[in-house]
Amino acid sequence: QVQLVESGGGLVQAGSSLRLSCAASDRTFSRYPMGWFRQAPGKEREFVAAISWSGSGTSYADSVKDRFTISRDNLKNMVYLEMNSLKVDDTAVYYCGRSPVSWGAPIRAATLYDYWGQGTQVTVSS
Repeated sequence: QVQLVESGGGLVQAGSSLRLSCAASDRTFSRYPMGWFRQAPGKEREFVAAISWSGSGTSYADSVKDRFTISRDNLKNMVYLEMNSLKVDDTAVYYCGRSPVSWGAPIRAATLYDYWGQGTQVTVSS
């Protein structure tokens, strides 16, 4: 059983920055693509960013491109989401996910993820 634990969320003002972290318990963590998704109240979960198994490939939603950066440290079993220039519309619960596609490229579809964390709340005030 893989456990993913997100941290780093909080309440910030628009224009601020936050760094989310996701710790994975999986000993084979480095084999799998990882991703960040978010869900705002009353909305479906949406893709934010994804990273390949090696970290060499990344993909971003248009709404966060040039503001957010996903990265990973395979030695520490960690994946990060650096969020800059935060907007009120970025308010959501942010989830870390793991795709079971070994040695895979960044994956944008939530249906292709098999493990999720519990989420961390990000609230951006105006």
